[in-house]
Amino acid sequence: MKLNKLFGIHALQAALDYSPEKIMQVWVDTQRQDKRLSSLLEQLAQHSIIIDNCNRKKLDRFAEGKNHQGIVADVQLPELHSEAQLKNLVQSLTTLPFFLILDQVQDPHNLGACLRTADAAGINGIIITKDNASGITPTVCKVASGAAETMPVYQVTNLARCLRWLKTENIWVIGSTGDAKQTIFETDLNIPLALVMGTESLGMRRLTAEHCDLLVKIPMVGQVESLNVSVAAGIMIYEVLRQRGK
Repeated sequence: MKLNKLFGIHALQAALDYSPEKIMQVWVDTQRQDKRLSSLLEQLAQHSIIIDNCNRKKLDRFAEGKNHQGIVADVQLPELHSEAQLKNLVQSLTTLPFFLILDQVQDPHNLGACLRTADAAGINGIIITKDNASGITPTVCKVASGAAETMPVYQVTNLARCLRWLKTENIWVIGSTGDAKQTIFETDLNIPLALVMGTESLGMRRLTAEHCDLLVKIPMVGQVESLNVSVAAGIMIYEVLRQRGK
């Protein structure tokens, strides 16, 4: 069983709300006076989770100097799902499929934000690459605010192969790139869909783009050339929902 340190009141509250059985042990700063922390400790005690009192220096070391708000825990992080599990899900869906694909997105903050948006929008899952990409980390869980527990993340070893398979299942693969001629708002998205996003700096890889059925862009009318990938994903995800009448 692999344990990781999770810290911060909000992150621990989310873990407690969605999967208290994965919280193994908690350390708390006995000198900190905080109503939110006190409430959280009461809830943790109700689940019979081990709580150890310690000083701030120990928590600083656990959290590697980051803001822990007086609480750190050993937790089991959510597991990544396999390509076989993805195939089982796709073939069992009775509603219009909608997946978000992240092509080598390495920033855990971006993955966490995408998880949160994907959960809010009710999409079926996020697909990530095995290499050169962020997996589920404590930072991802903290940013996702509980969505790492509820939104399945499928890790694939060969994204091009996965895209080819999705198309055999009649799922349209639409990629996002600033070079596209067509905007997301001009595109019919009320279809079985896998939406592909690349990194902010490099975008999608060439081979990934070649496997897309269609390339689209978000119109940019100001001076900046690109949006943060999680922001761009949010815009596109909710355009899909708008077109689907949700």
